Amino acid sequence: MPGRRRKLQAPPEICSSFVSDSSSPSAESTAVDRPFLIGVAGGSSSGKTTISERLVDLTGEEHLSRIELDSYYLDRSHEPLETRSAANYDHPDAFDWPLLNDHMAALANGASVEVPIYDYAEHNRSGHTRTVHPKKIIVVDGILVLWDRALRERFDLKIFVDTAPDIRFIRRLTRDVADRGRTAQSVIDQYLETVRPAHERFIEPSKRYADVIIPEGGLNRPALEVLLARVRELTV
Repeated sequence: MPGRRRKLQAPPEICSSFVSDSSSPSAESTAVDRPFLIGVAGGSSSGKTTISERLVDLTGEEHLSRIELDSYYLDRSHEPLETRSAANYDHPDAFDWPLLNDHMAALANGASVEVPIYDYAEHNRSGHTRTVHPKKIIVVDGILVLWDRALRERFDLKIFVDTAPDIRFIRRLTRDVADRGRTAQSVIDQYLETVRPAHERFIEPSKRYADVIIPEGGLNRPALEVLLARVRELTV
């Protein structure tokens, strides 16, 4: 109707802005002596590792520590391999959230931590750890790093890598067969039974907590350059 104003709506996704929500730590809490914490979430094989590795390449290991959520899968030493193989590793209950949050708190306070090393072929922790030291920047990447509220609220910057399902599946199939000792059929079965349902139920909904959404992950050069520029500011 003439004279009637149309209500404008903001776009549902912001791909390259750095606007923190109320759950992010205040500027006061990101003082020089406290690490800048970045969470990188997204579906399996969406490109999270590519982004995290680019951040490491840019800043150097002397400035950045990286932690993978997979390192915090629960210890299943008490279970036989057959049971461990059938577990749902894309469900939030598969992770040791208390340990991860304890480690993040320690790093934020300037202490080093011993991060478990996960053995994908055995579907269990290897029994070994690696030492992670507090650095100027700490990146945590994994499918559900934005799902756990306590962890989410620690991040100064929350990123969600958004990649098409078919691309993610092909990447996962190739990776798990080549690098993790899996058979193609086991990867397909797992994808249909647990990976896809968990993505729709837990991972995709966590996207709403992101400050930055990066479509196509490491292949999105413009968005990646914006992210790298922001991180570069923290290391000068």
